[in-house]
Amino acid sequence: MRSTMAVMLALLLVSAPAAFAAPSKKKVEFASSEHILRWINGYRMKPEPGRLPAAVKAMSELGVFREMDTAGIYVGFMAGVLHTNPTRAEELVTKMFPMPPEDQVAIVRAIAYSDLPDWKDLMLKFIERMPARKTLIDRFVYGKQPTLRQMALDAGTTPLDTLWGYYFATGATDPVLRIVSVLVWSKDPNNVERLTIGSMAKLSLATNASRDKELLDTLKGAMNRDSMETRVVLQEVIDAAETFEFARVRKDAMAAIDQLKAKGPASSRSNQWWGMAGQTVLAVGCVVASAMGQLQVGIPCVVGGALSGAALKFMQP
Repeated sequence: MRSTMAVMLALLLVSAPAAFAAPSKKKVEFASSEHILRWINGYRMKPEPGRLPAAVKAMSELGVFREMDTAGIYVGFMAGVLHTNPTRAEELVTKMFPMPPEDQVAIVRAIAYSDLPDWKDLMLKFIERMPARKTLIDRFVYGKQPTLRQMALDAGTTPLDTLWGYYFATGATDPVLRIVSVLVWSKDPNNVERLTIGSMAKLSLATNASRDKELLDTLKGAMNRDSMETRVVLQEVIDAAETFEFARVRKDAMAAIDQLKAKGPASSRSNQWWGMAGQTVLAVGCVVASAMGQLQVGIPCVVGGALSGAALKFMQP
C-alpha cells in the first residue's frame, strides 16, 4: 500500500510539454493543470491579470471544471483576480468566451464570488452569452444562491478550496480568517463532517503558512482575537508550519476521524460516510501540495484535488 502511495506521488512530477512544435503553431500558454496551479501559487509575487482569460480557457480544455466540487481553487482564484481588477473585470470575463455551456458555471460562480460592488450588473451583461446558465444566474442575482461570503463552511470541500483560491489571487486576510474560524471543528467529538472540515483547514493552513510568511504572520495575529478553543488549535498550526511537521497533523486528523467512525453517532452511515470524509481531507491536501509546488505533504492524489480510488482504499481500515 505504501509503495502505491509513493508511486502516485511521483505521478505529480509531470514532464514539460514537448519542446518541438510546428513553427506555424502558437505556443500553448498553459499546457497542464500543474502549470496553472504553479502560476496561481506565484501570482501574488507577479500579478498578471491579463493572462487570466487564457488560463480559464486552458482550465476548460484540461477538464478541471468537469467536477465543480473539486474546482473550487480555480473558481476562487478567478473571483479573486476579478475582485482586485474592478476596472478590467468586464474585459477579462469577455475574453473568457467562447466557453462550453457546461463550463460556464465556473464563470457565473467567479463573478458572484468576486465581491465586486456591481457584480450583479456585471453578471447580467453576460446573460445572453450564457443562456444555458440563466437559471443559475437568476438564483445568484435574486439571492437564492449563496455567494462566497454567505456560503456555509460545513458544505463539503468546495468552500475551503474556493477560499484558498481567492487568497492566492488577493492575499486578503478575510478568506484566511474564515478558514481559521473552523479550526475548532478539528476537535469535534460528535460530528464527523465538521471534524473532517476542521482537519482540512488545519492541514492546509499549516502547509501553506510554512512557505508564506505573510500568511504565517496573519495566523499569529489571529491568536490575539480568537476564542481560547480556536487559539489552542491555531497554535498547533503555527508550530507545524514553523517545524514542517505536516505528517503529524495529517496523522492526528486521520486518527480522530477513524475514532469517531468507530464509536460515534455516524456509525449508521459507516462505509459511505467514511469514504466522503476521507476524500474531503485528502482532496484539500492534494490541492495545497500541488499549488505550493511541493510534495512533502505525503498525500496520495492527482493534481487538482481529485482523489484516486487507491488512495482512499489506502486510508480505509
